[in-house]
Amino acid sequence: MFGLILDQDSMMNHVHTSLGSDTTEKARLELNENPDTLHQDIQQVRDMIVTRPDIGFLRTDDEFILRFLRARKFDHVETFRLLAQYFQFRQQNLDMFQSFKVDDLGIKRALMDGFPGVLDIPDQHGRKILILFASNWDQSRNSFIDILRAILLSLEVLIEKPELQINGFTLIIDWSNFSFKQASKLTPNILKLAIEGLQDSFPARFGGIHFVNQPWYIHAMFTIIKPFLKDKTRKRVNSDDLFSFPVCSNHWEIFHPV
Repeated sequence: MFGLILDQDSMMNHVHTSLGSDTTEKARLELNENPDTLHQDIQQVRDMIVTRPDIGFLRTDDEFILRFLRARKFDHVETFRLLAQYFQFRQQNLDMFQSFKVDDLGIKRALMDGFPGVLDIPDQHGRKILILFASNWDQSRNSFIDILRAILLSLEVLIEKPELQINGFTLIIDWSNFSFKQASKLTPNILKLAIEGLQDSFPARFGGIHFVNQPWYIHAMFTIIKPFLKDKTRKRVNSDDLFSFPVCSNHWEIFHPV
């Protein structure tokens, strides 16, 4: 039907031969990934789908499930929970995912305004660096929902790369010149939606989240959202000065929208 159809073992071998030896070893040591049992791992997750007939699992192919396994270090139960939450979040927020493509006007405007910016080079751990300049948010031009949609769409594109499934991402948010008026639009409900979409419902590994130049009201906002953050996420939120962060101090100029 689709021309060349590879058997499952061949497909899994292809996935691993496309990775460098260092990345393959990192997946083994940090994520508990075993090339010899990949198909079995994937099938065990797929077999759990029947337990959630309330959710429409629109993709269940090997490569798709593999990114969720990597995001949850090959814990089958946690992987399935994330997979279910991924599709449940989309079912519960249908308006966000209608016209979920780069030429959607709202998404396109957010991307053009740098939500998110993406550095061409990784950090010292091989993570892709995403940058958000919060003050660029023109609230007469972009809704927060469209910015969130643009970030999620960018992540969907980036996570196709096996190296990023393994190495993950670093997020930097620069709050310079972000006004109190702008911050007043960040309501608890809308922040909770963003946390659900990024932390609880997407197969990305965030190795660090760096707040830069944040005013007092952003500190207050973080206090409000803290209960919604997992312990691991809270520990990875860092308020260090930007120029203590490797790579960024020397390569600030090379970010671009996805």
